[in-house]
Amino acid sequence: MTAKWTETITIQSDDVDFQSVIRFSSLLSFMQRAADSHIEALGVSREQLVEHGMGWMLITLEVEMNDLPYYSDTIEISTWSRGTKGALWYRDYRFKNHVGEDIGTARSVWALVDIQKRKIMRPSAFPYDVPVHTESVGELLDKTVIPDGILLEDAYSYTVRYSGIDSNGHLNNARYADLCWDALTTEELAKNAVDFKITYLHEARMNEEMLVKRSYGENNTIYLQGLSAEGTKFFEAAIVLK
Repeated sequence: MTAKWTETITIQSDDVDFQSVIRFSSLLSFMQRAADSHIEALGVSREQLVEHGMGWMLITLEVEMNDLPYYSDTIEISTWSRGTKGALWYRDYRFKNHVGEDIGTARSVWALVDIQKRKIMRPSAFPYDVPVHTESVGELLDKTVIPDGILLEDAYSYTVRYSGIDSNGHLNNARYADLCWDALTTEELAKNAVDFKITYLHEARMNEEMLVKRSYGENNTIYLQGLSAEGTKFFEAAIVLK
């Protein structure tokens, strides 16, 4: 069994921003694909999961980058399972440039869900073996929490449309990064991010309205939140700029 999965990716023009630097939404997409490929390499196809009425739900993710790739750069993404704790699954990532130098890491927390009942399932319900790799890029990840006393101001309103919906019928995980970056000022966008952490609190579906709020004046850290009209939290996140 392949305990650690590695794949090589060349950054394309639609993966980068106006500075030709990779978008974090693209990076999150690459990570999702690598995780999917790893599970499939273990002999578990998406079709098999659906037959068992199961699916994966990303709960929390943190990406820490010390060097962001540019258009046409080639990077290597490695990912592996760190095992489970309670009902949660933990997965780490490591990013390297074309000469094998480390350029970043990521940690993530997942849950196995019953796709009909939309309820979290215990890891013991998963009928396949997922080998645990002992490598670690840091402590087990906790949820994103916006500190007490942080003032959030309205940034903009967003309506979930076709362009953001995935095959599960809700806003794709990677698209939330774009929602966060869309709340930044021109001056902030000109700075590279060194850390992005997000916790997904409630799925957003087609035509749902989301108010994106953000903080100001917290040094290089920007806190963000997505709310429904009724006050339901869709996500909480933090971006740390260089």
